[in-house]
Amino acid sequence: MYLSWIIPSYNEEKRIEKTILEVDRYLRGRNFDYEIIVVDNGSKDATSRVVENLKGPVKNLRIMKTNGPGKGWAVREGMLAARGENRIFADAGGKMNLSLRDVQGGLLLVPQFTLAADTRKGLRPSFTPAASPQEGERLFDYFVAKARTSYAAVESGRFGAHMQVSLTNDGPVTIWLSVEPA
Repeated sequence: MYLSWIIPSYNEEKRIEKTILEVDRYLRGRNFDYEIIVVDNGSKDATSRVVENLKGPVKNLRIMKTNGPGKGWAVREGMLAARGENRIFADAGGKMNLSLRDVQGGLLLVPQFTLAADTRKGLRPSFTPAASPQEGERLFDYFVAKARTSYAAVESGRFGAHMQVSLTNDGPVTIWLSVEPA
């Protein structure tokens, strides 16, 4: 997977460095490649210079200079220039970078074997990469136990049960990232 993280900016010299370093620190520990794109949308301050100075220590940092009508324009330009098949944007103030702990959120863990379906070839999904039911249940129970050691609110479905699960998003997006095993 290759992820593009886009940061639209306008006159952000005072906070852009902190945001870039936080994003880079977060992404550096992940099992995928990434780029960080700062779209300087006509800043009159030193935003571009601050970003240029970070190009050495920050992996795959790019800056684009544009002068369009607002933040939406800058986001659009960054999305169009992005190389990643997955793209996220957050503003220079770090909006959209709060963790589950930061917002005191909870986890709902639902075992669903069909997530292992391989649909890359042919007209029918293949379940060849799926673990056996016994191994799947062992792994799911292990995952739930680990989650409970890290988060206060963790609920889970029952392995092998027929469940109807609905979701109400409390935020702007739901992002599904799939990474090939290392």
